[in-house]
Amino acid sequence: MATYGFGGTLGPSAVAAISTWTSPSSAFYLLAVGTVFAAFFIMRLPVLPVTHSGKPAEVAGAIATVGMMIRHTPLRRTLYLTMAVAFAVSVLPIVAVSMADNLGVPAATAAFLTVAYGAGNLAGSVCLMVIPLRGEPDRLMLNIGGLIVAGLLSMLVVNSFMPVFLCFFITGMLNAAFFAATLAARSEFSPPSCRGQVFVWVGAMKITAGSLGTAAAGQLMAQGSYAPVMLSLCTLSTILVISLLARLWSSIKYHR
Repeated sequence: MATYGFGGTLGPSAVAAISTWTSPSSAFYLLAVGTVFAAFFIMRLPVLPVTHSGKPAEVAGAIATVGMMIRHTPLRRTLYLTMAVAFAVSVLPIVAVSMADNLGVPAATAAFLTVAYGAGNLAGSVCLMVIPLRGEPDRLMLNIGGLIVAGLLSMLVVNSFMPVFLCFFITGMLNAAFFAATLAARSEFSPPSCRGQVFVWVGAMKITAGSLGTAAAGQLMAQGSYAPVMLSLCTLSTILVISLLARLWSSIKYHR
């Protein structure tokens, strides 16, 4: 959790700084070298888990893992909630600079909103190291997802820089908490035989959803600075309502 928070916060900051000092190409090459460097250490990790007998344990294939995730209600809910939140928050770096005119500040000052979001994510990660989340992961994801909706909505309500700065920071902290809740859900609901594959698949779909959110934000910028945030609100709110209704329906069926 800590390394994820540091990477997600310091990585974009380092790229922005290097792009300013030298050129965007230099930042691109640095990312490429960093990926190769990380891959070298990843290749040193064990390929297969080993049982107590010393033999490699059987690992479920990709098709079997995806099929299990679709059939398993809590894992399925974990997947689409993770994707919805990733889609929703990925628009924030795009809209931050475009809010300059609405907030009456220079574009360079509005860029600090992205810093606020990243700092909030990092601060949330540190807080979770000291005070871990407690409770059922499924409920935590729904509750924190609702708070993220409130954070996004507050950005549309306030109209001065410092309150918006605070909204970005708090939303970053909430995103860190949501990520911790999804990790707990993946760990608790995944069968031991394919737990690693579930982590990888949910992470891959999260990245895909975040990329889609960024692309959608870029397309909607022509409609106004707040159009991407409104899209995020509608998308995440819809998924949360569907998840809540599905959870309630499962509870009703269980108690019959």
